Amino acid sequence: MRNFTKKAFAVMLVLLVAMACVFAQSVYEVKHGDLAGKTVILHSNDVHGAIEGYAKMAAVRDMFVARDADVIIIDNGDYVRGTSYVNIPKGESAVLLMNAVGYNFSGLGNHEFDFGYEHLKALLAEADFTVLCGDVFDDAGNPLFPGYAIYTNAYGKKIGFFGLETPETQTKVNPALIKGVNFIQREELYDMAQKYVDLLKKAGCDLIICIGHLGIDQESMGNRSIDVLANTKGIDFWIDGHSHSVFSGYEGYKMQQTGISFANIGVIIIDNKTAEIEDYYLLDTAPIAPDPTVLTLAKAIEAEVDAIWGIKFAESKVELNGEKAPGNRDMETNNGDLITDAMLWFAASDPEAIKVPMENVVAITNGGGIRAWIHAGDVTMKDVNDVLPFGNTVTVAYLTGAELLEALEASTYCTPEKIGGFPQVSGMKYTIDTTKAYDPQPETYPGSTYYGPKTINRVTINEINGKPFDINATYAVVTNDFCTNGGDTYYAFLAATEKFDTSVPLDEAVMSYITEVLGGVIGEQYAEPQGRITIIK
Repeated sequence: MRNFTKKAFAVMLVLLVAMACVFAQSVYEVKHGDLAGKTVILHSNDVHGAIEGYAKMAAVRDMFVARDADVIIIDNGDYVRGTSYVNIPKGESAVLLMNAVGYNFSGLGNHEFDFGYEHLKALLAEADFTVLCGDVFDDAGNPLFPGYAIYTNAYGKKIGFFGLETPETQTKVNPALIKGVNFIQREELYDMAQKYVDLLKKAGCDLIICIGHLGIDQESMGNRSIDVLANTKGIDFWIDGHSHSVFSGYEGYKMQQTGISFANIGVIIIDNKTAEIEDYYLLDTAPIAPDPTVLTLAKAIEAEVDAIWGIKFAESKVELNGEKAPGNRDMETNNGDLITDAMLWFAASDPEAIKVPMENVVAITNGGGIRAWIHAGDVTMKDVNDVLPFGNTVTVAYLTGAELLEALEASTYCTPEKIGGFPQVSGMKYTIDTTKAYDPQPETYPGSTYYGPKTINRVTINEINGKPFDINATYAVVTNDFCTNGGDTYYAFLAATEKFDTSVPLDEAVMSYITEVLGGVIGEQYAEPQGRITIIK
């Protein structure tokens, strides 16, 4: 956040430490008493802007320090994007809070790249922690970040850490923002992991831990944490992220993932004399009283954002679905209907800019870009920014009917399993027959982890604006710049011979639709999905 400089935060910390004694201390049950001679690793993942959670991490840190443990704090990525409290300051608020907590290491998630690689470099220059990411390279094959680090305890035992980033970043981030940044996948990823294990073994490490933002989602198959573990030897523990899962141990592997938004904090207990993992578990954060100093810092950030973005501009009579699944990544939702209706209306407001008849104009947005609910009641600008946090702009791509079918087939290839590219639509109706197999090309799309369709087996377009679909016609597809740059499964949009960017942010288009068309009230017409997508199971 521009006004929250490191110097200002340092001053605030001094003042708040002096004030901390007026707050009650955290009281909660833990599994261990005296921890002298132990190293305790505390880890988080996929915080996504739940910034008050950092105060709970600080409280847990203090509890273990009070029991004489050596404490290492690690985050596994996706901390710079989520709620408006990190979106609007472009991740700076998250880094400031992580510095205040005293994080030692961080992996990188795909969302760390959302504002572009150059911004990420500048942001991490302000970090007091070390970022580990060993599978991201420039065009010349040079690593862009440190890949590993070694911690040596008082007994001379060495713990080696190395970091891996999901190769899905290349399409889960707007590809235009990460040109020249390259991600390896599948066999190359396994080989790179083994390379780091061997390097750390040669350096005398007694324990090797991967900070791997890969996850266990089905759509990530081939690039999941369990895929790497199955194809490497010597990783003693895996700190996982990306899939927002909750587990302590998975398929026989020593690994943990804490979920999302500080629902849990991961704990790993290591004996310093033997360098053996004695215990690992997840600590439920619900009963934990937050550290008052860090909590005050978080609330100051929230207050600054709320003062500008927390102003009511509309109201909703209905609950608009913000879930991943069941939700925006595996079925039609009322939130998806509202957003794509706004996109279609926005295009129709300047029909002279569109080169085809309006009856051939449709809107598509990727369900993975819809990140939050809009609840019944007052609606603020911050609410809409939470739903559409990526700063995407409204774009138009001209596709033939065949190309449109390809995009839909590719973007529903694993339905009913969730996928970020799932197409929420307006101006069209289509059917997905999940009883039929997806027929993939032998190679992935260029610069992608996804395989395009060899044939169209699963998707049928039933109508376009009430008229029959024509595979040979040209359609104007109103979408967002993430999709037109080939994000997710939308290579067909990237390959379109003609497209243009309106430069109007998608969240602004949606807010204009709500005020100008709906009169500031999201009403019962959006109480339920409107029957645009049929899924045969």
